[in-house]
Amino acid sequence: MKKEIRRLTFVTIIFFSILIIYLTYIQGIIGNKLYLNSLNPRLALVEQETKRGIIYDRNGKVLADNVLVGDRFERQYPYGPSTALVVGYLSDRFGSSGLEANYKEELLGLTGWQRVRNTLRRLTEKPVQGNNLALTIDADLQRLSTNLLGERRGAVVALDPRTGEVLALASSPNFDPNKLEQEWSWINSPKAGSPLLNRATQGLYPAGSIMKIITATMALEEDLNISDYEFYCSGFIEINGRRLTCPRPHGEVNFNEAMMYSCNVTFANLALKFGVDKFKETAEHYGFGKKIEFDLPLKKSQATTNKMNANALAESAIGQGPVLVTPLQMAMVVGSLAMDGVMMQPYLVKNITNPEGKLIWKARPRPYQIVTRKDVAQKIKEAMIATVNEGTATAAALPNIKVAAKTGSAQNPHGKAHAWLIAFAPAEDPEIAVAVIVENGGSGGVAAAPIARQVMAAALRR
Repeated sequence: MKKEIRRLTFVTIIFFSILIIYLTYIQGIIGNKLYLNSLNPRLALVEQETKRGIIYDRNGKVLADNVLVGDRFERQYPYGPSTALVVGYLSDRFGSSGLEANYKEELLGLTGWQRVRNTLRRLTEKPVQGNNLALTIDADLQRLSTNLLGERRGAVVALDPRTGEVLALASSPNFDPNKLEQEWSWINSPKAGSPLLNRATQGLYPAGSIMKIITATMALEEDLNISDYEFYCSGFIEINGRRLTCPRPHGEVNFNEAMMYSCNVTFANLALKFGVDKFKETAEHYGFGKKIEFDLPLKKSQATTNKMNANALAESAIGQGPVLVTPLQMAMVVGSLAMDGVMMQPYLVKNITNPEGKLIWKARPRPYQIVTRKDVAQKIKEAMIATVNEGTATAAALPNIKVAAKTGSAQNPHGKAHAWLIAFAPAEDPEIAVAVIVENGGSGGVAAAPIARQVMAAALRR
């Protein structure tokens, strides 16, 4: 009998121990996440009783505000479609997205002591307000970037390479968050072209020739004198029975000319010379294959696979094969070259203030990592300047301002090539870095470069 009692006691202790651990996990670890889940009816009640915080751009222009409809507040978005995929939307029927979703805790005043304070205010039926967000986005530059894309599918990313502040994060097609419920059926129809997809952060594209920046880095790190070498392009290179071609035979070219005319043969040969391991290492330094912290969901870019043969390496070196990148990633890549090899951590939220305007939190620029040496970055910068002056990126040139750029035309199995351009300016003292992709745009120098030029010009004027 005593043995059975001991056994029952032991089982009871184990049961209650498991229960205590589980309840601790629920309350202490994932409790806040469950509380903020859009399916939580208590959160829906909080939403109805709270005047959500305002979202501003970097210059104090309102991107998301509240309007009183009957006895409750509804969200209003003054910049409509141009900021929809950054700010997001808020809907009783369809939940939330963008910063409205990712910063709901702050916008509803549910952080720290404010959560307690606002709970007490609700109990005493006093008005409750959330915190305000100030973004790094320039609303006018964002609108311009969106308008330049027009009805074409693609994305524009502009950032300050010195700080990592994202100045524009445009994606097309998009939608009007003020008309979300009326247009929901169309937004989700195949003809709409996935307007809920933020192509700047979630779109994964073959990189095409802009990937030659990474290949150039790999080669110059191994031998800086490569910038003085002569290369020969017959128009193709044969690797294990497979032929990789150039748009045309370039003949004898130096390093700058290989970049200027985007010579596939030269960069494939450089990758084969220095090998898979060095290529992988260089791509990792640029953030490929890594999860990068950001204010919105950001897909990982990839440059390699676990097993790569010579053909796969040569294809990756020119931005084909397994290479898939986001526009934000490529803006970070070109921004790091602008800063002599220092890649800055990108961010969208500049500061958070309470309803009275008191500063609660402020972002501080910080390096993400060192991608390469300064002397290597300088060599690539010189080649990119030459690409604008005499090569494939002449359409990105600005009057009286030195621009560094690289074009790309990424092969697309579903149709015409995607058009890329990455650039920064002024080249000698960079203030703006951009990445532009136009889906099925063909030549980067024709479709993407004019967009990048106008975005850089507008940013520098401001």
